[in-house]
Amino acid sequence: MRCDQFASLGLDKIYSPSITNRPVTAEDFAATPEAIREAAVIASEYDLTCMIEFLRTSTHLATLSSSLRVTRAADHPNIRPMIDFFHFWSGLGKLEDLELLEPGELAHCHFQDLLDAPRELTDNSYRVIPGDGIAPLNAIIRKLAEKEYNGALSVELFRQEIVNGDPFEVATEIKRKAEAVMSEAQVL
Repeated sequence: MRCDQFASLGLDKIYSPSITNRPVTAEDFAATPEAIREAAVIASEYDLTCMIEFLRTSTHLATLSSSLRVTRAADHPNIRPMIDFFHFWSGLGKLEDLELLEPGELAHCHFQDLLDAPRELTDNSYRVIPGDGIAPLNAIIRKLAEKEYNGALSVELFRQEIVNGDPFEVATEIKRKAEAVMSEAQVL
């Protein structure tokens, strides 16, 4: 039903976050690629590419390396990896993990920066406009460009002053700061 709805809106990509918070076993990981493949088969019927957003707090898929392992094992052209800078950098991710990406493999990016705080205390309110935080955005962006990612850097923020701010003013500030980061990383 959702695939039909998204396709009717003209979308070609969909994603779902890995919000698992129960204990996970090796058997669960072993069963994951088949479940992902089933979702990819359904998505393919609607010409959609599906992605799993690994979440730093998930007990199942919390890292880029785990996400890559299961999406690759699913072995279907309609499943592709994505990355959210917040979950990547505030979680268990390391810059070296980006080396695991195959050229052109990444399908989508959520782009934001991160306040300087203990990772254990970090939540969505610690997401900030690119350039306003401590994440190594230039290094991440340069590596993604090296891995032939040429898609959108979709800014995803949840801070109340941004959500409730004047849309034009907020968008103008985000555009200015994000473009400065991209220029510094030499990808713009």
